[in-house]
Amino acid sequence: MRPSPPTHAGTTSRIPPHRAARRALGSSPVRLIDLTAYRSPVIDGSGTIANTRATANSRSLGLKNRIQYLARRVRGFDAASVLIRARGVAAQFNKPVALVVIDMLWSAGFRNTAFQDYVDCDFAILNRRERVTYMTNSLSNHIAMKYDQPEYRGLFHDKLEFNRRFADLLGREWLDVRETTDAQLRAFVEKHERVMGKVPFSDSGHGVERYEAALITDWDGLRSSMLAKGQNLLEEYITQHPTLAALCPGTANTTRVTTFFDGQNTHVLAMAQKFGRGQASDQQTYGGFFSMLDMQGHSRGPGYDSHENVYPTHPESGVSIVDFQLPMTPELFIFIDLACRVVPQVQYVGWDVVMGENGPVLVEGNWAAGVYENKPSATGIRTGNRARYRQYVGF
Repeated sequence: MRPSPPTHAGTTSRIPPHRAARRALGSSPVRLIDLTAYRSPVIDGSGTIANTRATANSRSLGLKNRIQYLARRVRGFDAASVLIRARGVAAQFNKPVALVVIDMLWSAGFRNTAFQDYVDCDFAILNRRERVTYMTNSLSNHIAMKYDQPEYRGLFHDKLEFNRRFADLLGREWLDVRETTDAQLRAFVEKHERVMGKVPFSDSGHGVERYEAALITDWDGLRSSMLAKGQNLLEEYITQHPTLAALCPGTANTTRVTTFFDGQNTHVLAMAQKFGRGQASDQQTYGGFFSMLDMQGHSRGPGYDSHENVYPTHPESGVSIVDFQLPMTPELFIFIDLACRVVPQVQYVGWDVVMGENGPVLVEGNWAAGVYENKPSATGIRTGNRARYRQYVGF
């Protein structure tokens, strides 16, 4: 009999993960509010998960943080990269390259707009009033530096530490490859048939690899191969909701939910649905794309990426992206509120969640949340989400 691996179970029973999380976190020292008293964010449209809406005070994001961020940008300035972006924008919108370069530099220096924000949000075709409605990565960085306490950020950097802290919300088994034997690793893979190997310190899908028991021929070398790649984390593959599986069955399609926890209430600032292309990850480095969602979980238009590609339908399955409706959105809001209260010292987070067969499953959290925004040339909508951030963060 092959030895059992030292697995860590997000939920050991097969009850829906969000119900298990409620039960598991009920005895936590983190204060929870009564879930039965929630107003549905789908009904009231607020995206604020509480009985009453908190009033945000006007707060500065911190001059020191802004100066430090600008200094880092200046030190890392890459003129060649800016020129490449400017030429792409100029060609797309029939603008003079020189004017685009000047506008990009002005926007970066005086309007908190990173160069890639300028490209992704189509600033070249927006006027000043339209531009100021957009959330940018520069502003997002200022929020993160102010509201995400440094001593707790490591819990979100290290995927192993994240899994330990958020175990009750994972909804899947996982193990630390360093703590297993070859036989235990094989037992884990054969038990689940399909698993995901991950590099604990990585982003944008780098270091993620899918393993299928039926395709593995060198069991004796599997563990050493994973360790050589830095894949110290191995997780049970997530079975996603049929609605998402119909779009792209080969990839776990994650929902990005950006939140701000004000110490009492959880505020959903933005939601985006990411779509994979059958690869190990749905990130753009693997050919993925995304569509913004409204607070009811409905797509706000076609999908798009950072390379001028627009997707009214999924390129493999042919399923409409424009008509996409995220399943179980009310459960997602309750689930996200639970996640926000596990480490309340990190108030501003971008959560990646997969809607599983029975409910939401937490993949990871990003303390430096980044920004998912509307793309005017794809959707025809010429405004962004900054007003919502200002309403609840209060900057």
